[in-house]
Amino acid sequence: MGLIHEIDYGTPASKSEKMVTLTVDGFEVSVPEGTSIMRASMDAGIEIPKLCATDMVDAFGSCRLCLVEIEGRTGTPSSCTTPVAPGMVVHTQTGRLKQLRKGVMELYISDHPLDCLTCAANGDCELQTQAGAVGLRDVRYGYEGDNHVFAKTRNALSESTANARWMPKDESNPYFTYDPSKCIVCSRCVRACEEVQGTFALTIEGRGFGSRVSPGMHQPFLDSECVSCGACVQACPTATLTEKSVIEIGQPEHSKVTTCAYCGVGCSFKAEMRGEELVRMVPWKDGKANRGHSCVKGRFAYGYATHKERILNPMIRETIDQPWREVSWDEAYKHVASEFRRIQYQYGRASIGGITSSRCTNEETYLVQKLVRAGFGNNNVDTCARVCHSPTGYGLGQAFGTSAGTQDFDSVEDSDVIMVIGANPSAAHPVFASRMKKRIRKGAKLIVLDPRVTETVDSVHAKADWHLPLKPGTNVAVVTSLAHVIVTEGLFDEQFIRERCEWDEFQDYAEFVSEARNSPEEVEKLSGVPADLIRGAARLYATGGNGAIYYGLGVTEHSQGSTTVMAIANLAMLTGNIGRRGVGVNPLRGQNNVQGSCDMGSFPHELPGYRHISGDAVRDIYESLWGVKLDNEPGLRIPNMLDAAVEGTFKGIYIQGEDILQSDPDTKHVSAGLAAMECVVVQDLFLNETANYAHVFLPGSTFLEKDGTFTNAERRINRVRKVMSPKNGYADWEVTQLLAQAMGLDWNYTHPSQIMDEIARTTPSFALVSYDYLEKMGSVQWPCNEKAPKGTPIMHVEGFVRGKGKFIRTEYVATDERTGPRFPLLLTTGRILSQYNVGAQTRRTANVMWHDEDRLEIHPHDAEQRGIRDGDWVKLASRAGETTLRAQITDRVAPGVIYTTFHHPDTQANVITTDYSDWATNCPEYKVTAVQVSPSNGPSEWQREYDELAKRSRRIEGHLEAAE
Repeated sequence: MGLIHEIDYGTPASKSEKMVTLTVDGFEVSVPEGTSIMRASMDAGIEIPKLCATDMVDAFGSCRLCLVEIEGRTGTPSSCTTPVAPGMVVHTQTGRLKQLRKGVMELYISDHPLDCLTCAANGDCELQTQAGAVGLRDVRYGYEGDNHVFAKTRNALSESTANARWMPKDESNPYFTYDPSKCIVCSRCVRACEEVQGTFALTIEGRGFGSRVSPGMHQPFLDSECVSCGACVQACPTATLTEKSVIEIGQPEHSKVTTCAYCGVGCSFKAEMRGEELVRMVPWKDGKANRGHSCVKGRFAYGYATHKERILNPMIRETIDQPWREVSWDEAYKHVASEFRRIQYQYGRASIGGITSSRCTNEETYLVQKLVRAGFGNNNVDTCARVCHSPTGYGLGQAFGTSAGTQDFDSVEDSDVIMVIGANPSAAHPVFASRMKKRIRKGAKLIVLDPRVTETVDSVHAKADWHLPLKPGTNVAVVTSLAHVIVTEGLFDEQFIRERCEWDEFQDYAEFVSEARNSPEEVEKLSGVPADLIRGAARLYATGGNGAIYYGLGVTEHSQGSTTVMAIANLAMLTGNIGRRGVGVNPLRGQNNVQGSCDMGSFPHELPGYRHISGDAVRDIYESLWGVKLDNEPGLRIPNMLDAAVEGTFKGIYIQGEDILQSDPDTKHVSAGLAAMECVVVQDLFLNETANYAHVFLPGSTFLEKDGTFTNAERRINRVRKVMSPKNGYADWEVTQLLAQAMGLDWNYTHPSQIMDEIARTTPSFALVSYDYLEKMGSVQWPCNEKAPKGTPIMHVEGFVRGKGKFIRTEYVATDERTGPRFPLLLTTGRILSQYNVGAQTRRTANVMWHDEDRLEIHPHDAEQRGIRDGDWVKLASRAGETTLRAQITDRVAPGVIYTTFHHPDTQANVITTDYSDWATNCPEYKVTAVQVSPSNGPSEWQREYDELAKRSRRIEGHLEAAE
């Protein structure tokens, strides 16, 4: 087991299908037209020396190390910038080239520190490697060059004086350092920031020997526009940009490829280790979701895995006002089994249930729903998708016949028009956003429907061509109005509709959307979006070429979330933007395995593979395999469980890896439901907010401590590989299995691969999936079966899963949540780049340097009316409750609209949100809450009471301080 080394071909691959044959150092090689000589040479197994070239960015040709000779041409062109030609004969190693390369390398070394033995990059320094490759043995110019190397210099009299050319290290970023003295000005970091990330935060300042990399206008990294994605650090060939973890620990000695446990992009990383200590996470170039890129969370924010606040021992308490008591695993299991059996005996079989985790693996999620159905004897199982993308499952299922996105992420490279609705990928899905913005910089057009001027709307060199700043709650009206324009102006794809959709249903739908009440002029009165913006966006989407729609929680978390999803599906079918690269309907999933948790049967009405529990044939599969009789009636959803708890009929719950007290709406109702239960079992890494009401705490494991799979937003099944031992003693799947055994179930899995084998045997869309197959393929996108042995990157190519696409009328129904004199403003919520979901992981990392509290965005006009200044503490009140936080005055929100995040439990933003929800799925209406904002001089009564509860709840017997 050693380090996984990836070949750096020097320049990106050509996409041409035409092949060209040339000869390199006597070896004939055939490559796609447009390939560089450098890359062609690597294909032939010949590595040309290089410093400024890397295959993650376009060729630059500045280092002059990669010079070659070409027969029939004069000079020595750079191999990275010279494309191949038919019959070309290239020489990479001649006496002339050797001398030129040595001379170039001498100049580099003359102005570079020679502290190689103590340098953090020792053993991983390309400058060091290339100096050896060119045979450098001496430097004719000395070793001071123009002297950027030393803080002091000596004059002719050997007197030390300050060196004005020297710059100190920039240690401002919590994750990496910048040492200007080691910079060779190869510009790889600058180009990575521009071409890969798209932030344009770095530049080269000065000229000649005075050239240096500069963040912004000669700023520290932390104060610049840098988003800490790590692309510059990854690109740097020297120790100029180095991870602080490498400086502290040393170079890694082995690595494994695994999958990030943050958002739904599902980035692949090499976890580079020394023993069981994680040195760094490096994005894997062969990762098909991220293609070698990363964000600040996946690249750096893994410190929570070893945080001092992790709970490593099981704990029990009789009542929630008592301190926790640490117990053995055996005692914890027996206690839970005994309590659950007692509750069911006393209150009935349906009095307990479970919640699966979208942060856990597919295998772990599968076991939790299996435990509920086979062990508890009911279908009271749900998952966090209830409060995020359950409308996606319903809406796309109705229109297309399957409950997932249609494309892979590579597809965006072929999009001509990209429509982003209710999502801010720049903050919530930054790696996908970088790929999207790269396509926009190459000419694709961008349409954004969002109440705020988000980072996606106003990004460097990738600004929205059309921004429709709709009033929160009017999604259905606006999307239907886009369809109105397409239909009434004859911009729909009649051939596609006749061949692929139900024509009669289309005619009915066309009649509906053509009504005057759905016109942009009428919808403007509801949404506040000028009619000309709606018309312009509709025309562009319908006529601009390949049109792709990406949407997020700003679509689903509404009382009409399911209706909006169906309206989006209607748009795609209207224009024929389904079934090929560059198009499609793509939900951007929030958590790393929320797609997988749905796939695995975490909803109370569905078994794995989205098959309804009432189907006799489907139940027979599991009944024969599990040896139990399954209930054919759907169970309780999360809101129903809480309602039943308050009513006194639901008394016990097993919650794996979810913090419903912080993440679910109407916090007071959630807390009342949890408080009414007699046995709340929480399995997590930390004593989260839900654990305040728990009676049993089972320690969880991180993604670094387990084997398994995650399924990302593009349906890609990726391996998760164990790189260290579980600090709590067990992976999460083992905890669930031991609990099942305590309840009398005969489970005997010895490895998660056996669980996946069971999933594949019982779920048609996973039929060919196994760990061996994933090792062979790298990853696959379901469906993966005999019909699609390599997986399915693009859905609905020949026809829809349901047969014909279904057009559905999308009648706009205004939400019951209305503004008025008491609550005149509309609150909407979302995420920020540096934090993730409820913050349990990211708040325990250095990411808090960027976002250490939730702030309330408010328009200057609304702030002035209320006497609020930037940074003031304000009270935020709704019909449901009130909280306090600090104001941030900005014109990113429109007058009458305010915005906040929900990452910090001391804010408790969901105290404000109400119990209104989507009509079809009960997905909460987080995005529309009528509120009032006023100056405040302290925390709300709820915050004070909650703080006291949290402190009491986190007491552990034998520990001096409460765990947090």
